[in-house]
Amino acid sequence: MKFGYARTSSRDQNLDLQIDGLKNAGCNEIIKEQKSAIKDRPELEKLLSILREGDVFIVWKLDRLGRSLSDLIRLLNILKQKKVEFVSIKDKIDTSTPAGRFFFNIFASLSEYERELIVERTNAGLLAARTRGRIGGRKPGMTQDAKNKAAAAKHLYCEKKLPVNEIANTLGIGKSTLYRYLRYMNVEIGL
Repeated sequence: MKFGYARTSSRDQNLDLQIDGLKNAGCNEIIKEQKSAIKDRPELEKLLSILREGDVFIVWKLDRLGRSLSDLIRLLNILKQKKVEFVSIKDKIDTSTPAGRFFFNIFASLSEYERELIVERTNAGLLAARTRGRIGGRKPGMTQDAKNKAAAAKHLYCEKKLPVNEIANTLGIGKSTLYRYLRYMNVEIGL
């Protein structure tokens, strides 16, 4: 069976051009998605769930199916696993032909290459940072200045002469930081 999929990015766009192309391609059923959403495409998900081996999935143009190269590759891999052929009318791609399969493999290779470049750049950036003495992540423990303030906070708090707000103001810190310092110093905090 030949299934057509037509999608617009917004409600004001018209599906007529896509639907005419899909009808001319001999689609038995045309699924229409007219929803402006970043990730949610319920009609596409329904269509993917009913496709069976030997079916043909047809779109008017590749950009109507995938929002990015990786999204497109993901969807085409789903079709390949289901043994469903894919046709893009305007892009002249048909995976039932050797040229169409070749084109699909080029797309898959580009996607894999893109992923590997991202990993390579990330690793190179981390290595460059390490050679400059920078290590990613949160700095371990408290600075010496923070430890000094924590000791002062403990002393002032245990004296019980100043309210919490005044202790925090005196030390130039917020109340939440004061309480964190007191916990660091193992002070039992009374309510």
